[in-house]
Amino acid sequence: MSGSIFNEIKERGFVAQASDETAVRKMLDGKPITFYIGYDSTASSLHAGSLVPIMAMVHLRRAGHRAIAVVGGGTTMVGDPSGKTEMRQLLDEATIRAHGKSIHAQLDRYLKFDGHGALAVDNADWLKPLNYIEFLRDIGRHFSVNRMLASEAYKIRLEKGLSFIEFNYQLLQAYDYLTLFRSHGCTLQMGGDDQWGNILAGVDLIRRVEGAAVEALTFPLLTTSGGAKMGKTAQGAVWLDAALFKPYEFYQYWVDCDDRDVGRFLRLYTLLPLDEIRRLEALRDGEINEAKRILAYEVTKLTHGEEEAENARKASTAAFGKNIINLEGAIGATARVIGDISVLPTTAIARLRLEAGISPAELFTEVGLTPSRGEAKRLIAQGGLSINDERVETLARMITIKDVGPDGLLLKAGKKKIHRVVAE
Repeated sequence: MSGSIFNEIKERGFVAQASDETAVRKMLDGKPITFYIGYDSTASSLHAGSLVPIMAMVHLRRAGHRAIAVVGGGTTMVGDPSGKTEMRQLLDEATIRAHGKSIHAQLDRYLKFDGHGALAVDNADWLKPLNYIEFLRDIGRHFSVNRMLASEAYKIRLEKGLSFIEFNYQLLQAYDYLTLFRSHGCTLQMGGDDQWGNILAGVDLIRRVEGAAVEALTFPLLTTSGGAKMGKTAQGAVWLDAALFKPYEFYQYWVDCDDRDVGRFLRLYTLLPLDEIRRLEALRDGEINEAKRILAYEVTKLTHGEEEAENARKASTAAFGKNIINLEGAIGATARVIGDISVLPTTAIARLRLEAGISPAELFTEVGLTPSRGEAKRLIAQGGLSINDERVETLARMITIKDVGPDGLLLKAGKKKIHRVVAE
């Protein structure tokens, strides 16, 4: 990659704070360095909110720097209080190991761990064998309790109560940085802006123990223009694991983004050249949908592969461009099949239940298009639910086997949420 990689990531929106911006710029625009980001194993999958640090690693790896992804098998046993109003649920070691294995596989899709340009390590390897007394003497003596309590992460938690085990988290993260500096020559730690205090603690520890200058860089904590936390929906997290959040639904999440977010998301979540992004974000009115489709395709391709991205694109185009389900034999409607609809979110319902009839409020809630039957009834009153592209006009309307064509039954909530039902 030619030009300044620091300017590239800054223009894309990755830079919130830097320990010394001049030093970080010189570091990234110079000879290859080793940098790291940590991912605690608190769940079996990362989510869309994790994509900012992942994409930052991808950009720096492409620029020739060496990436270390730290899977936090050790720190997860303690729990990071940063950004949390309550103590994290402590997980058992077997669960943490299983989560770590899954996260490692997800990160590998983006970073291509080869042991040279990118590698993954587990901080349980050096944290679990620590002797507590030696750790306190050798590492703990370099930390000021007053300075730790002044950091934003601890100040927020002190209002509701901060456990002693959580208070140790900053020491462990700082020790991670020291360990990676010693073993891999790592000189830059990056993370979300809520990690600023923890990352600076590592910078300071290396300076005190090794007399060396290392740097820190944080990314902004994102919300959508509508105020929602990035990577969250009304139904829950937008997981990167296809088993938890289907590629079609993942694609549709990005297609459905606010017009105001398109340019920002293209910069952060794709590898498209900045000139192309400027062209796309300049589109207005209905043309902005082109930019949204490109955004959705590029993010889905990076996360789930080109084949899944193409399937999702075709299904989305079919679902929201024209009728896609063959309804021959269904009451009062016919349509032709367009594209492969098998990639749509699909639920199989027992034929006997459909023959008996199911209320729209029950079925829309069961398949996840509405969070509750009450919400489904409210949407029916507003004309917001449809069956096979026919609006549900009354609560008395029942869904039966007669509504199911050869390719299934199509449910829509509003203009953007779609689900296929098949009989079994």
